[in-house]
Amino acid sequence: MTGAIKIAVLRERAAGESRVSATPETVKKFIALGASVAVESGAGAGASIGDDDYRAVGAQVVATDAAKDADIVLGVQGPEADLLAGVKPGAWIVAGLDPFGQRDRVDAYAAAGLEALAMEFMPRITRAQSMDILSSQSNLAGYKAVITAANIYGRAFPMMMTAAGTVSAAKAFVMGVGVAGLQAIATARRMGAQVSATDVRSATKEQIQSLGAKPIFVESVAGIEGEGAGGYATEMSEEYQKAQAELVSAHIAKQDIVITTALIPGRAAPRLVSDAQIATMKPGSVIFDLAVSQGGNVEGSVADQVVEKHGVKIVGYSNTAAHLAADASALFSRNLYNFLSAFWDKEQGKPVLDEEIGNAIRLTQGGKVVNERLLG
Repeated sequence: MTGAIKIAVLRERAAGESRVSATPETVKKFIALGASVAVESGAGAGASIGDDDYRAVGAQVVATDAAKDADIVLGVQGPEADLLAGVKPGAWIVAGLDPFGQRDRVDAYAAAGLEALAMEFMPRITRAQSMDILSSQSNLAGYKAVITAANIYGRAFPMMMTAAGTVSAAKAFVMGVGVAGLQAIATARRMGAQVSATDVRSATKEQIQSLGAKPIFVESVAGIEGEGAGGYATEMSEEYQKAQAELVSAHIAKQDIVITTALIPGRAAPRLVSDAQIATMKPGSVIFDLAVSQGGNVEGSVADQVVEKHGVKIVGYSNTAAHLAADASALFSRNLYNFLSAFWDKEQGKPVLDEEIGNAIRLTQGGKVVNERLLG
């Protein structure tokens, strides 16, 4: 070992990105492993973390060139290649890199001789659960979707019995029961709504019921399994899509709140709610589209705007987790620490990846794009 490796934490440049890739908690842990940590000034401001908080745990806070001589650069979103001038040859870029949406940036990493590691490509296997940024951020996004919908909705969520009469409980319908959907169900239930949910995977029925919600499924048409590689949903059969649309149309007309969460990584979001279905809903109802940044599950949804159609308010954030920046940063930064520390080689004083996880998340190496998912 020729000296402590340097980890750089950059300030996020993307519009609306308030999260940070390392907190004082994880910086302290990296230093305990033997690394040195440089934090760009202001990196934690959006998550209510000051420069002095980083200094207090032993980080070097720098105004410029935080990545200079870095062996590992951490990010929430991938930094542009021009911010990485001065990093060591073959330096790791560890972040959510949006490999399909930001292919030009991935190519730039390759051209610069960097090793880009996309955290959203982390395999969904047991030993990698604590490293999974998609799950940690989706969990918070599902919660925030319900809170936002409740704030926009002009009525109460729980049933209230008062001397002046009874207020009926809101009816909430969650479409897509992954991590975000499960948290949305749990949050809506805690707030007192009558909750129902649907998904293309039959295994989610029990999960929905376990949270006290009612499952809404087409029972008579093939295509319900919907379980794809890595636990993600796959595209539904055409016959199933038609039957599901009919069932959902009848159900959605009775709902006050709809939360849509359906995303398949690397693809445009599937359309779940049409304009015709929106028109059947009661005036004053609210739809939150968690997939708006990838084209949207809901016809007519616009990122970061409240759109009103047929008396129904439709909302969706381009970066929902960033609206809970402090908690989102705490979880994201732990994902990165859990990943790097799991592969930390004490003798070499740095992380050394194995094939299973390394090959899954590595996008670039040796001046080339090497990930099979980007070469197909």
